[in-house]
Amino acid sequence: MDASHSLWVFFALTFGIIVLPGMDMAYIVGHALQSGRRGGAMALSGIVVGGLAHVVLNLSGLSALLMVLPGAYRVLLVAGALYLAWIGAQMLRAAWTIPPAETATVPHAPTEPRRAATASETSSRRIFVSGMLNCLLNPKAYAFMLAVFPAFLPSRDRSLSLQALWLTLIIAGNQIVVYGAVLLATLRARRRSTGRSAWHRGVAGAMGVALIALAAITLAGYGTAPGG
Repeated sequence: MDASHSLWVFFALTFGIIVLPGMDMAYIVGHALQSGRRGGAMALSGIVVGGLAHVVLNLSGLSALLMVLPGAYRVLLVAGALYLAWIGAQMLRAAWTIPPAETATVPHAPTEPRRAATASETSSRRIFVSGMLNCLLNPKAYAFMLAVFPAFLPSRDRSLSLQALWLTLIIAGNQIVVYGAVLLATLRARRRSTGRSAWHRGVAGAMGVALIALAAITLAGYGTAPGG
């Protein structure tokens, strides 16, 4: 089989890109540290669904339109960077509001279980939707999908729809494996630091700064972005 149509080559390319630290990985780590297993899992789910949406947008031709339409890519780049900076600012604010270790174990009033459950569900939905947006507003993902994905669609062994399905499963599988491993490592570190509010503050603050730095780096490439 020709290497350009090999699923293994596509697997290696996507794995190499996903394993590199970036805004999606930072988003998952940040919410795992702040909200624990549930928050991290919802962040991971949102990122994976966002990746699937990227495939749909690519197959519909919208990704190509965004790259060709004058100024569209730059608008996406700026919007993604600003959104990333906003998430980083929220993490920095959360770092300052993490309760001290001695008060973190104070039990909540037993008369508010329904309100607490509702707030938890709302927070989970917010993390999930924000994860989708975090992935969809990543301009580098559009560039990858436009430059790499179409090259692997033609296949002498499979129909176009079956090939697209395999490519989609590879992307989602790589995201789940790589980001899932990062999530588990983060949760393990979080458990080992239970009660150490200073550690939580420091890591949450560091993740916020990292996200804002990523946003600044993205904006620094504004002048060299295609589409304008």
